[in-house]
Amino acid sequence: MKIPRFIMGDASECPDSIFVIHTEFPRCIIDLSTDELKFWEDISKEDEDELREETANLVKEASDFYDAEIQFYEQQEN
Repeated sequence: MKIPRFIMGDASECPDSIFVIHTEFPRCIIDLSTDELKFWEDISKEDEDELREETANLVKEASDFYDAEIQFYEQQEN
């Protein structure tokens, strides 16, 4: 099975959040409404500092992924 790099997530307990799950290292859940990341792996402070640029890119890529998915679903409805 091929697992996609990004997966959209939904949680009724957080209605104001838009979650995108990143499945490759560094695996994390990105809340696009706040740009907050929650890593699945234990990331040390030093590693987090090294990943800072990569995580900024992840937020941008996750946002682009979300926009493309929403556009796809809207086109399917019409």
